[in-house]
Amino acid sequence: MGIVKTRDGNEIYYRDWGRGQPVIFIHGWPLNGDAWEDQMKAVADAGYRAIAHDRRGHGRSSHPWEGYDFDTFADDLNDLIDALGVWDVVLVGHSMGGGELARYIGRHGTGLVSKAVLLSAIPPLLMRTDANPEGVPAQVFEDIKQGILTERSQFWKDASESFFGANRPGSRATQGNRDAFWFMAMQESVKAGVDCVTAFAETDFTEDLRRFDIPTLIVHGDDDQIVPIDATARKSVEMIPNATLKVYEGSSHGIALVPGDKERFNQDLLDFLRG
Repeated sequence: MGIVKTRDGNEIYYRDWGRGQPVIFIHGWPLNGDAWEDQMKAVADAGYRAIAHDRRGHGRSSHPWEGYDFDTFADDLNDLIDALGVWDVVLVGHSMGGGELARYIGRHGTGLVSKAVLLSAIPPLLMRTDANPEGVPAQVFEDIKQGILTERSQFWKDASESFFGANRPGSRATQGNRDAFWFMAMQESVKAGVDCVTAFAETDFTEDLRRFDIPTLIVHGDDDQIVPIDATARKSVEMIPNATLKVYEGSSHGIALVPGDKERFNQDLLDFLRG
């Protein structure tokens, strides 16, 4: 465990396990680096170095008033990579973290990065527009903001249902999954929560994806109720050279945590790292 100071004086908390080629895990919203513990142990056990940080405004990192945009998140990630002195890095981003990954490559290139994994990720654009009719309607994001501002604890309890597909017949999501989601969400500041909704709804990562020149694995559930696959993964795989899309039939947004899905993803991740 450690702390990295960013160029603007904020602190980014990170966890660092194992030795070998570094694999940096970038969490989704409203979670923190703890969401990756299963994957971190799996890759560290397999001979890799697993690193996961808490995004600013989340978990144990600084909770500043400003800076909740993807340029800032990408530069925070760059500060972490620079401080740790790592190279030949594999970046793994979930949901909003996939946007952070994409913007990092868009701003800083792939000189220190050898592979990328986009899991249930938001690129290229999440919000519905005339050019992106498969996206999520703008009103959904306004409702999310209102839910956070009105009574965020109950909102997070309710949101965990669709996040893990617990509202589907035969769902493997556990109450523990939902409790962990709530616990991590409550460690995110209200300001970060609301500002991040605007950021992940409206940011277009199309040009960032076009800068990818490394092997990229895209994993997405076709029953993702948070980040619809047709607006994101199916478009990203067409934009990124040397990308592979793996579709998990019937799977939710919370692939890395739900029993059954997480074991499958861990194996796909290890196969990709070794390939």
